[in-house]
Amino acid sequence: MTRKELLKRFLEKEEQEKVNIEDITLTIYDEDIFNTPYGDYMVLSDEEADKKAEEYILDSLWAFNSNFIIQHSKILDFDAGSQQIIKAIQEQYESGNEAMGKLIDDLKEFVTDAIQADGRGHFLNTYDGQEHEEKDNDEYIYIYKMS
Repeated sequence: MTRKELLKRFLEKEEQEKVNIEDITLTIYDEDIFNTPYGDYMVLSDEEADKKAEEYILDSLWAFNSNFIIQHSKILDFDAGSQQIIKAIQEQYESGNEAMGKLIDDLKEFVTDAIQADGRGHFLNTYDGQEHEEKDNDEYIYIYKMS
């Protein structure tokens, strides 16, 4: 089955009504996002979902909880002053992302721990944070509602 067909099957289960496949179209702004009568949905393989979640996390390090940053920090002796430094970096929003990345000891481990803590849906599903799974034979695809 194609991703479009798997999304159709998912939507019919979710909405409990027949969905016309012609009403599911790729968006013009992202080749992984489909527009449907029920909103926009991103449809990814497991590997693609891992990659997109990692990209999102690495682009938003500044937004993570300061305690989570501290747990993954290169600096072993954190005190109240250190926490204030992290908060000052966070106040720079996206422009503080590079500095925040330099505080983290192992970015790969950070990404893994973030996904384990919150799930990929938290980072990829901008609607309700959920990750949905559809199976076709032995292959899984993952669906994230975007709007």
